Amino acid sequence: MEDFEDDPRALGARGHRRSVSRGSYQLQAQMNRAVYEDRPPGSVVPTSAAEASRAMAGDTSLSENYAFAGMYHVFDQHVDEAVPRVRFANDDRHRLACCSLDGSISLCQLVPAPPTVLRVLRGHTRGVSDFAWSLSNDILVSTSLDATMRIWASEDGRCIREIPDPDSAELLCCTFQPVNNNLTVVGNAKHNVHVMNISTGKKVKGGSSKLTGRVLALSFDAPGRLLWAGDDRGSVFSFLFDMATGKLTKAKRLVVHEGSPVTSISARSWVSREARDPSLLINACLNKLLLYRVVDNEGTLQLKRSFPIEQSSHLVRSIFCPLMSFRQGACVVTGSEDMCVHFFDVERAAKAAVNKLQGHSAPVLDVSFNCDESLLASSDASGMVIVWRREQK
Repeated sequence: MEDFEDDPRALGARGHRRSVSRGSYQLQAQMNRAVYEDRPPGSVVPTSAAEASRAMAGDTSLSENYAFAGMYHVFDQHVDEAVPRVRFANDDRHRLACCSLDGSISLCQLVPAPPTVLRVLRGHTRGVSDFAWSLSNDILVSTSLDATMRIWASEDGRCIREIPDPDSAELLCCTFQPVNNNLTVVGNAKHNVHVMNISTGKKVKGGSSKLTGRVLALSFDAPGRLLWAGDDRGSVFSFLFDMATGKLTKAKRLVVHEGSPVTSISARSWVSREARDPSLLINACLNKLLLYRVVDNEGTLQLKRSFPIEQSSHLVRSIFCPLMSFRQGACVVTGSEDMCVHFFDVERAAKAAVNKLQGHSAPVLDVSFNCDESLLASSDASGMVIVWRREQK
């Protein structure tokens, strides 16, 4: 990966660099390994979160755990316009939202039956490119091709604030800062990333940076100290995020493949017993899903492996499965232009495909699991959203 020299104007950011110990990512991986090596074979990390995940996951194999009984429900309120993003609310089993290029966002409830559209958020004058739930699920932020971002109250669907893009450019992606939900990062069509304060509606001083192309994907690490951004020229940039000020310091650049748009980035601190290093999952219009290892505290990436999918032109996204895996292997899920949802075991050396869901009639653009992995939602380029029910063992 390419290094960026320190800018003399970023002295404050250097202070932030020192506040995050060098090699913290390697240290985290070493600590993870040490915990495992000190425990009997087959045991797991002894944390309450780990035990809760194991209890929800059960003792089934990976293939058994990701077997699906079929469609639970189909939402078609956005038919004829693509649904680029679908997301379950945080730590929620039954609340779901999706955005559409028709300019609206739907909030849906899956229980009690039958599943219903609770409300449709309208206000954007062009297609909605992305949205995100706040940590407490009381707020949604959305970005649109109309060059605005909007802040919504999920309880009643009110638009709390409309914020114009600082560059008056189409907004293409967004993500909340995971520790401070008062800050949201957006990416636009003029190659810029901006950190926005949603309370004031202003961009944060020092919180802007330029990429080599249109910004299509954003993802923070769990602590919120590292941000990755991907563009339509095939580059992924890492940034150090100053927790006190919201300033961005450009750290590393990786060219995934020159000219191949990076359409999705998902970060994970660790995946399974076998994959204990921080990881990044990337879609990049290469007919492959790419898994990278994060090797240092500046976000340097090292390719671990890839998985075959069909993606050459659409903005396809992928996710890590939300439950940390305590079986052999670990699972990721991705959309694909072959109109299927694909599951892969990232630790299986051969025949990594775990499952494939068929039912869409257009390229699958996004996927989202609920918190206990009992339901999976997928959206496609024709506007259909399918909710799939996992088989209960």
